[in-house]
Amino acid sequence: MLDVHRLLLLRELAIRGTMAAVAEALAYSPSAVSQQLTLLEKEAGTVLLRRSGRRVQLTPQAEILVAAANELSNILERAEAELQASHTSVRGRVRVAVFQSAALALMPSALATMSADYPDVRVEMVQKEPEEALHETWARDFDMVIAEQYPAHSAPWLPGLHRQDLTTDAIRLAVPAGSTATELREMRDLAWVMEPRGSASRHFAEQACRSAGFEPDVRYEAADLQSQIRLIESGNAVSLMPDLVWTGRDIPCRLIDLPGHPRRTIFTAQREAGLGSPATTALLRALDLAASQRRSAP
Repeated sequence: MLDVHRLLLLRELAIRGTMAAVAEALAYSPSAVSQQLTLLEKEAGTVLLRRSGRRVQLTPQAEILVAAANELSNILERAEAELQASHTSVRGRVRVAVFQSAALALMPSALATMSADYPDVRVEMVQKEPEEALHETWARDFDMVIAEQYPAHSAPWLPGLHRQDLTTDAIRLAVPAGSTATELREMRDLAWVMEPRGSASRHFAEQACRSAGFEPDVRYEAADLQSQIRLIESGNAVSLMPDLVWTGRDIPCRLIDLPGHPRRTIFTAQREAGLGSPATTALLRALDLAASQRRSAP
């Protein structure tokens, strides 16, 4: 009989790529992970791992066991959700990954609702970039992710993740309050602040500038949108900003509509196996309420 715990370790290795990454994720030592997988090979009676430099490659036989481990993980997660649903009150823990502007604009209201309506649910939040958080939710590090998708830049689709749109917000050109500019092409000779390369917002902003006929002078990079806002309001830069960042605060900049009035989509994603969790469903309702309150705000 194959040991279920060792099968799940093999699945973790397939997801994370190295023994060290598995050990870090599960708070084991790399040697303990290696020993358990060696025992799994003996149980299976076949070679499961081959060395390839500093990494290991899974054999075809290992891939068969990984597929079985995925099914086991889903069964266990569905069973846990059914167990939670059997109680008369909503209880449990929800681990959620969220990007910065959603953490600032939506989570405070959603957490207040959870505290008032579902006091037995513990919500744990970590700020993460959307693409990384989607992968980590798929890998079962989180129960839910709040992510974003910019026009013409689709977020990754991962097997077994269920996506649900939460809200949208307009993307506008943000310029210093004293600027007399009226359109994007007037920003040709100004300094820009953008998120680091590889981010969806950076790709969208660069393409918007190129469509307007110029290459932006990205003099400043900042993943922190609050830092970007400070650079804009102080007259040092311009940027493209989604409306969600202005929730609950005065707007210290001038906002200029872009051609076509592009909108960003904010969505949630969770594993299909966990859709029956009452605690996660409660948080989704709280997030929907927070998003609707934001839309109806003056």
